[in-house]
Amino acid sequence: MASSKTKAEPATGSRRDRLASFEAARKKDQRRRTLTLFAICSVLALALLAYPLYLFVNDARLSRRTISEIGVSAAAAGCDPVAKNAATGNQDHVAEGTEIPYPQSPPDSGPHYATPAGFTKRFYNAEDRPAVGTLVHNLEHGYTIAWYRDSMPADQITELERISKTFKDEGYRPENKFIAAPWSESDGPGFPAGKNVVLAHWYADPDAPTDVAKQQGVRQACNVVSGAVVADFMKQYPYQASPEPNAQ
Repeated sequence: MASSKTKAEPATGSRRDRLASFEAARKKDQRRRTLTLFAICSVLALALLAYPLYLFVNDARLSRRTISEIGVSAAAAGCDPVAKNAATGNQDHVAEGTEIPYPQSPPDSGPHYATPAGFTKRFYNAEDRPAVGTLVHNLEHGYTIAWYRDSMPADQITELERISKTFKDEGYRPENKFIAAPWSESDGPGFPAGKNVVLAHWYADPDAPTDVAKQQGVRQACNVVSGAVVADFMKQYPYQASPEPNAQ
């Protein structure tokens, strides 16, 4: 009997060793998976914390850019030379909602609604843009309007919005008379083929702003957004050179 019992003990010990080995391996694997999961969660948490910080820093960096640093260079913008045509519609107010046929598409002068768009908003999208007749009144007051094709690539629209933000909202400053506004096919046909942005200004002789004979609609069509082009255009045709430069 003693001999039989002695032979059984190694088998029992062997099973116990195997079970212990399996348990140790299981716990080791569990620790490894726990550490891996912890590492993944830590990386994700850091990424979630870092991304808003990146956006903040990047937005701050972009906001410090001058207007000429936004978008492509003037040479790369694919702009036509500035075009000029006789202006019409000085102080010609029509009732809100009246359909106004403009000879230029988009317009740079013409009859318009009685109330212009407010001074503080400088970038519009398709959902909040005022009527064209409203914005033409802004042109009469010396604004430069960057009409942009509503189907323009999204990254270009973003660059144009960044340009609009360089005109700071620090109370009324007439040199900040800039508006970017979309133009769609429903607004009228004739947006320059192959172009995505048209800069427009209603020019008048600063020494004789009411002299209609000297008024002109000036415009420059470009393919790609360029802050340098906008800056140069507004330097050539400032708010003072308009029919009603002192009105907001």
